[in-house]
Amino acid sequence: MMRPVLAFVGLRWLVAFCRLERTEQVRKYDPEIGAIMPEYTTHAAQEDARNENLMIWLNGRLVPKEQAVVSVYDSGFMLGDGMWEGMRLYNGTWAFFDTHMDRLYDSCKAVDLDIGMTREQMRDAMQQTAAANGMTGDAHCRLMVTRGVKVRPFQHPNLSQSGPTVVILMEHSKPVDALQGQGIRLATVPQVRGLPMAQDAKYNSHSKLNCVIACLQAQQAGADEGLMLDPHGFVNTTNACNFFVVRRGEVWTSTGDYCMNGVTRQNVINLCRANDIPVFERNFSLVDAYGADEAFLTGTFGAQTPVAEIDGKPIGFDGGRGPVLTRIRDLYKGLINEVTR
Repeated sequence: MMRPVLAFVGLRWLVAFCRLERTEQVRKYDPEIGAIMPEYTTHAAQEDARNENLMIWLNGRLVPKEQAVVSVYDSGFMLGDGMWEGMRLYNGTWAFFDTHMDRLYDSCKAVDLDIGMTREQMRDAMQQTAAANGMTGDAHCRLMVTRGVKVRPFQHPNLSQSGPTVVILMEHSKPVDALQGQGIRLATVPQVRGLPMAQDAKYNSHSKLNCVIACLQAQQAGADEGLMLDPHGFVNTTNACNFFVVRRGEVWTSTGDYCMNGVTRQNVINLCRANDIPVFERNFSLVDAYGADEAFLTGTFGAQTPVAEIDGKPIGFDGGRGPVLTRIRDLYKGLINEVTR
């Protein structure tokens, strides 16, 4: 069953590559890596000089950025054996902290990874880190937990006898304004989302190679991000964000069976349901996506980001932003103000 799907995706990717390469000249060429870089990604942030002098929480200590290092024997470095969460600071409050902690602690429990800290201890550590960096808003936290340092460089988890390793990395981070005006360009990539018995995408795992490969394929096609299908050929997610389309006033997203069920994704679904915007978690194909009136991505960093193109096909309005997304963004801003006031 997989072979026809992969062949179909490969053909789609080839068509997208041929179509998009004509516009690659507007992208920036980076001579250091020898590649044309996307103009923007969903995590593009405004430059902030304060990020040169950050304090990072590492195993109970706040250390300067240049001293925040882990062992080459760390299981996260060696094997991607760890979990992480991304959170944003608004009005001095970490938005949806409890929901993020639910996912982190549930994921770590599922893989027998003892974090060694209670949720309140984690909150306190995050508050200490934010205070040390003078952060009250427009900040992003990447909280990382690995199984710790191994005694020998092999896979077995019992070799991790000094752990866990816990890192709280925060940056002054505000999404670039241009993203809302011009939108993201997607290319459907041959790398697909896997079945849960291979690696359940509901883990926010350090093991992100599947997504990294998808991102590389999108970059090679001249796009900003990769649109990934599920094992059955239905549209699923991008390499970094959840994906939504708007068709005739209805908001569609994937079933969530093969992707991270993002916190922002669920908040958008809840807001739609509470405000009489028809919303469906369903299977849909690329044909449905190409014919969308609007499309957008969701994620903790950028909240909701419009999609301007899919495989070279323009989507909806100029820059991808339309009336439904505008309303959802307004509702989401109201929700943020409510939960962080």
